[in-house]
Amino acid sequence: MIQRWQQSFHFTANRYVHRLKLIGLLLTVSLLSACADNQLSHLERIQQKGKLVVVTRNSPTTYYESGNGPTGIEYELVSRFADSLGVELEIIVNDNIKEIIELLASGKADVAAAGLTITPERENQLRFAPAYQQITSKLVFKQGKRWPRNISQLDGELRVIAHSSYSQELLKLKTDNPELHWSETTELTNEELLMMVLDETIDYTIVDSTELDLNRRFHPELAVAFTVGKPQSLAWALPKTNDYSLFSKTIEFFGQQKIEGQLASLVEKYYGHVQKFDYVGARRFHQATQEKLHQYKDLFVDSAKDDLDWRLLAAVSYQESHWYPRAKSPTGVRGMMMLTQVTARQLGIKNRLDPKQSINGGAQYLRKILDRVPDSIQDPDRTWFALAGYNVGWGHVEDARVITEMQGANPDKWSDVKERLPLLQKKRWYKKTKYGYARGEEPVKYVTNIRRYYDVLVWQDEEQQAPPETPAENPSKTLIAATKEAEKQAEVTPD
Repeated sequence: MIQRWQQSFHFTANRYVHRLKLIGLLLTVSLLSACADNQLSHLERIQQKGKLVVVTRNSPTTYYESGNGPTGIEYELVSRFADSLGVELEIIVNDNIKEIIELLASGKADVAAAGLTITPERENQLRFAPAYQQITSKLVFKQGKRWPRNISQLDGELRVIAHSSYSQELLKLKTDNPELHWSETTELTNEELLMMVLDETIDYTIVDSTELDLNRRFHPELAVAFTVGKPQSLAWALPKTNDYSLFSKTIEFFGQQKIEGQLASLVEKYYGHVQKFDYVGARRFHQATQEKLHQYKDLFVDSAKDDLDWRLLAAVSYQESHWYPRAKSPTGVRGMMMLTQVTARQLGIKNRLDPKQSINGGAQYLRKILDRVPDSIQDPDRTWFALAGYNVGWGHVEDARVITEMQGANPDKWSDVKERLPLLQKKRWYKKTKYGYARGEEPVKYVTNIRRYYDVLVWQDEEQQAPPETPAENPSKTLIAATKEAEKQAEVTPD
């Protein structure tokens, strides 16, 4: 996914220079236009108000409230953009794409950072900032149901978000597939449509590849039938006017984010661990959380104390042993946290096969590695570096950081270092390092797997702690029931 993103992003350092020239030209045009009309430019109005108003959608790929406050890749980007302008950020949440466009057109929002794809139809209405990510649209069905291989084999109810790029693509497909039919909704989100596929209220839906990747961690029964249309680029949308002042700032902003590696880090943070989906492995893990985790949860909680997350320890343990106390590898590491004899002795662990001792030893060892991670590395990267050290040894991680710096990348960014860890298997590189050869691909896979397991454990834990839902507390479920019949009447047919 990161490679696809890198290929889709339109900036290089050389192009950035040309973009800066364009920025100057656009600013000149905007200022002349503003002077001619005797009014402030769009950018000047924002700076005068001291506020950037951004409309976004509520989803895991854009903006949502987490236990630590607002988050999401779009939210992080617009927060940085507002900071670069020296103004406050105001968020408007609206899941209706048509209304998002209307908010821009009316001047009630300055930018739409809502996971919008660039389409010819939208370019007639909007001005798009530089593309920052590439996605594909996936037709989704429930695992175990009949697998449609192409659009002509759909034999059930297909429902998509109204005014979305999916509905635009379906209208094109209907030209060659006159029997194609579907319904559209303005009331439900993509995530709610995916849940309707799971409970068999509908048979199919279409969502972005990134949103599907994130949801399949928790719901492995979501299956991909086929890709709909060609890859598309995501970008912010701005009002399409003669004023280019804010648009020019977005060019400058994304160029700088690209050069500094900030975009790559964000993509890694949100999607770096979900690009490959293993249905069998995901199902096995979900089953283990139901059948085995309860036996050891208290041990993970006790060993985590106040400085570690017990769910992270549990994820490490599952990756190491699948929560099997007597696990043993060909190299002699043993137990739930797969400790070596030397490490166990150093930690005062007498019996590696005892779950309590093993989990406690693993927690101690993880703390020791975390203490070795330089202060310049911030979370969540700090945790990913420590996990890599747990797997391959901190010395080898440091070697990979040295290679990363030699190649001009950032040794404090996991997204950069994980690309260089496999170089420790190549003689031309490991002969230059202090600790020499290592199977560098293993810690990359190791960290990726643990991040997946950790996400699922956090989700399950939060689901268990949530109070029982009522229709008033969960209006989305009420909407699903209340709009089901009404939306059947909204089935799309040719004019």
